[in-house]
Amino acid sequence: MRRSVEGKARKVAMWSDHKRIEERSLQLHKEIARRLQKDPQLLQIAKDNLIRWIDRNGETPVWREWSKILNGPLSQVLSVLLSPDERGTRLRQSSPFCGILSPRERWKIYESFTIRAYYPSSGEHRRR
Repeated sequence: MRRSVEGKARKVAMWSDHKRIEERSLQLHKEIARRLQKDPQLLQIAKDNLIRWIDRNGETPVWREWSKILNGPLSQVLSVLLSPDERGTRLRQSSPFCGILSPRERWKIYESFTIRAYYPSSGEHRRR
């Protein structure tokens, strides 16, 4: 019986950590979306990243999907970046938007999602 309780606790922790990482990614992309709304020319950074990755490693289905999104209207790009649904979550895992936020800006968001910040005694995420 003890083994099954420990196994369940481990599964909950793994699910919670995965959820924490997904929420952190969403927060990073919210900041990217905010920047894109102010300066749509920043889309070129993502397009250049994608071209470089495809040239180096060949095209993958997710990069093909990102290519279509990036060549569509800004509203479509923002929708994907901000979407909490399964597709948005999946696409953010292969995001071409690196280079838009500075290391310091990324680190600030990462810090707010450390285990200690994310799992305070109340069990809810607390933004710093």
